[in-house]
Amino acid sequence: MTYLTSNQLKQYNDEGYVAPVNVLTKKEANEIRKEIEFIENKWPNELDGSGRNYVHLISTVFDKVAHNNKILDAVESIIGKNILVCGTTLFIKNPNEKGYVSFHQDAKYIGLEPYNWVTAWIAVTDANENNGCMRMWAGSHKENLKHHNEKFDDDNLLTRGQSVENVPLSKTKPVILKAGQMSLHHPKVVHGSGLNQSNDRRIGFVIQSYIGSDVDQILGKMFVQKARGEDKFNYHDYVSRPKRLMDPKDIISRKKANEELNKIFYNGSKKIGKY
Repeated sequence: MTYLTSNQLKQYNDEGYVAPVNVLTKKEANEIRKEIEFIENKWPNELDGSGRNYVHLISTVFDKVAHNNKILDAVESIIGKNILVCGTTLFIKNPNEKGYVSFHQDAKYIGLEPYNWVTAWIAVTDANENNGCMRMWAGSHKENLKHHNEKFDDDNLLTRGQSVENVPLSKTKPVILKAGQMSLHHPKVVHGSGLNQSNDRRIGFVIQSYIGSDVDQILGKMFVQKARGEDKFNYHDYVSRPKRLMDPKDIISRKKANEELNKIFYNGSKKIGKY
């Protein structure tokens, strides 16, 4: 069992996130990178744009990570034993590119309520200040949701380029992770990340998010998998776990899931971004 310690839970409650949490070996993290680069080589553009979402539905490697017991133990410490896998996203920053993530709150546009959910950010490669690790505005989860400007910047890795302005950088903390470690963060904590200034890729695999079975989707439809416990609410559609890479049935399921996710992310927007 790898439940969070009392000190880790205190950090999460006080600051809105906890890190680092050891969940995968470096070898396991490297297997994820190999899977990404195999898909990129065999199916070019498959992971581009909205293709970065729901990769756990078409790959047994990512599916295995999403259902990893070490991760689920830590998640259970925060949201309880009835856990659904609601979605996944790849955040890849290549060297010499300008990709960044503006400061934002996950809860702003995703429509999951109540906030009994948590996002797991798993470092596939080392994440540090040089290659654009996340920065957390510690304690900001205790306040109401903030106003976000929508900039639709081509270099912003977020859907709408949603941005909380005037974040005091002196109050933010870098989330430095070794490959195989993860952070867990609250739906309302303000966070973002800068440019990759290294000579290697910075890769994060994000389960966005693990939700309690009591969490509903108020803006649209989500496709989920049961990870642990039971679901007495049945708010969501269920989708099967993949048995092999890029199975045609799984590709269809993933396409439907992404179409519904886009409706949620762009709810009320007159413009659609590349993610």
